[in-house]
Amino acid sequence: MNTDSIQKNTFSKEEKLCSTKSIDTLFSQGESFIAYPLRVVYRIEAEPDECKQFASLLISVSKKKFKRAVKRNRVKRLVREAYRLNKLPIKELLSEKNIRMDIAFLYLKDELPTYADIEKSILKTISILSDRLKKEG
Repeated sequence: MNTDSIQKNTFSKEEKLCSTKSIDTLFSQGESFIAYPLRVVYRIEAEPDECKQFASLLISVSKKKFKRAVKRNRVKRLVREAYRLNKLPIKELLSEKNIRMDIAFLYLKDELPTYADIEKSILKTISILSDRLKKEG
């Protein structure tokens, strides 16, 4: 079996957006749109660092809307899983154009979602981001 043709749908530590400086820059200089129930904030960097991934991700769920951490973590887990399984088109486009992107997903709804709702929103987000990347290049 050829292992080169198998695409691994992983979500590694390097793909998480952790740096406070990067997060501040993302929210101050980034662009946003809504793919309900997610608000998406993104920022494109023209020259990626060699050690960084092409896309870094941040997921946020309001403590005001979900008091219990268990529910917040469930929403984050659903968003992370949907992104992990559907990120390939955007990852290929970013590596092809040799640019990197920081993305933040902010959950807006005040009730627990189903996986289908989240996946639909993620697919819409990926298509919007792909269109914007194609226009930019």
